[in-house]
Amino acid sequence: MAEQNTRLGIWLMVATTLVFTLQDGISRHLATEYNTMMVVMIRYWFFAAFVVAVAARKAGGLRAAAQSAFPWLQVFRGALLVVEINVMVLAFVYLGLVESHAVFTVYPLLVAALSGPVLGEHVGWRRWVAIGIGFVGVITILQPSGGVFSPYAAIPLLAASMFALYALLTRYVARADSATTSFFYTGVVGVVVATAIGVGFWVPMTSADWVWMGLLCIAGVSGQYLMIRCFEVAEASAVQPFAYLQLVFASSLGLMVFGESIRWNVALGAGLIVAAGLFTLWRERQARG
Repeated sequence: MAEQNTRLGIWLMVATTLVFTLQDGISRHLATEYNTMMVVMIRYWFFAAFVVAVAARKAGGLRAAAQSAFPWLQVFRGALLVVEINVMVLAFVYLGLVESHAVFTVYPLLVAALSGPVLGEHVGWRRWVAIGIGFVGVITILQPSGGVFSPYAAIPLLAASMFALYALLTRYVARADSATTSFFYTGVVGVVVATAIGVGFWVPMTSADWVWMGLLCIAGVSGQYLMIRCFEVAEASAVQPFAYLQLVFASSLGLMVFGESIRWNVALGAGLIVAAGLFTLWRERQARG
């Protein structure tokens, strides 16, 4: 039965990465027409409604979901994710899907590097070597000494750093708070912060773009649901390597739809990062086993 659940979890993770890739592509399209913060704000309206609906169906309802041992840390988490999403969508606009995702794939290595000081976890020398290789991959992508370094390349790196901190804080609060509570704060705090940031950038949207916005919101909610189901039926360590497929899907979308290209240094650097990330995940699973 465990094998069947793991197989299902893998397929759910593949579906999750595909849906999130479509979400990123639509976000890029809309953010070239409208302010990024407005796009993220509307997306959060639908996401928050989904979060509240999920929490209301759990035992204890919304009151139980709102009870946290780390309320201010949960608030910070929710606000941090909003800012990270805005930064990443900006990266899609200025750098494209291919290079943005290539750099962003470093975030699991950042999580591994910071899990010591933040969570007090032991990081062995093998994982430090993998982390170092991953950062060689980032430098290869950015090419700071090659005369083609763009300051825009720092945007997805900033987003990866913020998402790594968000992931670490999520693991930290999970020591006392349920997944429902963390999910609740992510949506409710997020919609407040996103609205406060984005409402000043509101402009009317065309009918066609409202259709795209609707698809974006559906993709966002669907991706979250698929991810929740994925982690319900399989261990995270078993399915997490398949999350790297989002780099493949995003690169394909960038090439076919947005006319992007893949430079040799981006392909090489991304390969180093993914290899290092997969090794880090394997070492983590070995340590737990």
